[in-house]
Amino acid sequence: MKSVASAPISQPASPVAEEKSARWRFRYDPRFTPPLLITCILLVGQITFGILESYSRTVLAIVTGIVLEMVLGRMFAKKWPHIASAYITGISVGILVRSPAFWPYALCSALSITSKYVIRVKRRHIFNPSNFGICVLLFLAPFAVAGLSIQWGNNVWPMAVIWMLGSVTIWRLKRFHICATYVASFLVFSLVRSLITGHTFWAEVAPLTGPMYQLYIFFMITDPKTTVSTRRGQIIVAFLVALAEMILRLNEFVYAPFYALFIVGPAALLFEMWWKSRQASTQELSAQQRGA
Repeated sequence: MKSVASAPISQPASPVAEEKSARWRFRYDPRFTPPLLITCILLVGQITFGILESYSRTVLAIVTGIVLEMVLGRMFAKKWPHIASAYITGISVGILVRSPAFWPYALCSALSITSKYVIRVKRRHIFNPSNFGICVLLFLAPFAVAGLSIQWGNNVWPMAVIWMLGSVTIWRLKRFHICATYVASFLVFSLVRSLITGHTFWAEVAPLTGPMYQLYIFFMITDPKTTVSTRRGQIIVAFLVALAEMILRLNEFVYAPFYALFIVGPAALLFEMWWKSRQASTQELSAQQRGA
C-alpha cells in the first residue's frame, strides 16, 4: 500500500496578526471628501481667476483654525477632534475674506472655531462656524474686510467642473436636496427681483456663478451640524434662506447670503429643539395619564 503524505494543515492567523494587518490596510476616511472638494474649488478658482488675496493669508486662516480646534476640543470635549471640519472652516475663511492685512484671517478663523464651543444650545452649536466668523467680521470691521465677489464670467467650464464634483459629493452625503432647493428658490427669486428692480433676470442670477456661492451652497447651507434633522425641514429652511436673502438684497445688503443664513439657520435649529422638547413633554404627560 502506498503511503500518502498528508498535506500540511494551515494554521489560522492569530488575532494579533490580523489586527496588525488590518492596521496597515488603507482605508479611506469619508470625512476627508468635503476638504478635498473645497480644495478643488480653491485650485480651480485660483488658477482661473486668482480668487485668493494670497496663499500665506489662506494658510494662516487654516493653521489658526486647526490649532484652535485641537486646543478647544481637548479642553471642552477631552479628546482630539478630527481636523476636517477645522480645515474646511479655515480654507473657507481664506477664500471668502478679502483684506490687505493678515489679522482679519486669523481673527475670523478664531471666531469661527470658538463659536462652536461657546455658543451652544443643548450641547450643540447653532451657527455655521465660517459663516458666523465672516458675518461678525463684516459687521464689526467693514473698514478692513470685504467679501469675495468674483464671478466665473463667461467661462462656464470652471463652474461646470465644480458643480459636477460638488453635486456627486453632496449626493453621496444625501444632502443634495438642500442644494437643489436653494438653487431653484434662488432662480425663482431672481425673477421676482428682476421684476421689482428692473434689472435683467441674468444680472440677478449672475452671483450664483461665483466661487463664493459654490462654497455657500455646498458647505454652508448643507453643514450637518447646523441644519435641522428632517429632510422636509431641510428643504423648508433652504427655501427660507433664499427668501431672506432676496429680502436683504432688495434692501441693498451687499452680503445678503451670509446674513440670511446667520438669521435663518440658528432660528430653525432653535425652533426644532423647542418642537422636539414640546413633543417629548406631551408624550410623557400622555404616558402618565394612561398609567394613572
